[in-house]
Amino acid sequence: MAHGVPHHALPIPRPDLGLARDCEHCLGWGTVVTRDGEHQLCHTCQPGPGGDGTAV
Repeated sequence: MAHGVPHHALPIPRPDLGLARDCEHCLGWGTVVTRDGEHQLCHTCQPGPGGDGTAV
């Protein structure tokens, strides 16, 4: 029986720690853990995918 990629094998996003340093939402980590247990970039301190400075 074939199995998909294990949930824990998904890569953790790489945050910009310089931006995360003083963030109270992620406590300086740059990522937050969702209710599903996945790591996501912090919506408060990390820039959007377009690099325009807006939160993701």
